[in-house]
Amino acid sequence: MPLSPDQIAEIDAQRATPRPTLRAVSEGMEAHLYRAHEVLDHGFVRVIDYMGDDAAIVQAARVSYGAGTRHVSNDEGLIRYLMRHWHSTPFEMCEIKLHVKLPVFVARQWIRHRTANVNEYSARYSILDREFYIPAPGQLAAQSEVNNQGRGAVLEGAEAARVLEMLKHDANTAYDHYTSMLSQDGQQGLARELARMNLPANIYTQWYWKVDLHNLFHFLRLRADAHAQYEIRVYADAICKVVADWVPIAFAAFEDYRMGGATLSGKAVDCVRRMLKGETVTQESSGMSKGEWREFMSVVNDPA
Repeated sequence: MPLSPDQIAEIDAQRATPRPTLRAVSEGMEAHLYRAHEVLDHGFVRVIDYMGDDAAIVQAARVSYGAGTRHVSNDEGLIRYLMRHWHSTPFEMCEIKLHVKLPVFVARQWIRHRTANVNEYSARYSILDREFYIPAPGQLAAQSEVNNQGRGAVLEGAEAARVLEMLKHDANTAYDHYTSMLSQDGQQGLARELARMNLPANIYTQWYWKVDLHNLFHFLRLRADAHAQYEIRVYADAICKVVADWVPIAFAAFEDYRMGGATLSGKAVDCVRRMLKGETVTQESSGMSKGEWREFMSVVNDPA
């Protein structure tokens, strides 16, 4: 289970003792504070602390740009203007600190986002728990035939059963060896910092992760995307739900301009203008490569 009874009791105690404050709070975020949102089989995301809200973004922008924002009469319009024109600094005025429990191989992808502060559970100091990520049957897929980074068809039948059994067996065997090496029963016992090297990449770790909203949006744009690996995407999806309640106006602008929008090259914009004039534009006459043209057409064609 993602949380032990002691952890659940601690969270309940934290939420049962609210404190008055003079600082601005987000009512949407207050509902999430300390609560764990379960992810995968043993993971979770929970908010430990936060700073700022939609109003903080607006306040920072008006301090920065002064009279330049007077033509934007409302907060929503200003936030959308900032997002549309890539004015990132006001969004950096908001910060969030998350407690995340995740498989090590997911953590290795996550840590590629280097614009955050991280403090991870120390396997040099402490002993890791016997908790491993084992994919649900629907996520046990073959290698994609068209994408070197992606998945293809779901494994079925005897092959799926054999793979699941191997994942469980290998993880537990490695952990048995880990505890055996650490044991001081009749032996000196191997140092924790060395014994951990034998653990599998699907074992769970935990960390505190603090990031500003601008860099969090960048993380979510990449990791909540349909092309991201499922195991990190579900964490991003859980964080999206939190952020939508924390800064609803900013998140709506992010969804519109970043997640739902598209970036067009100069050649692509020229093609759109030519198409609007009634010209038939082909890949050969566009000046784009085949890959660029394919991506461009996926934007301009109606998915329906």
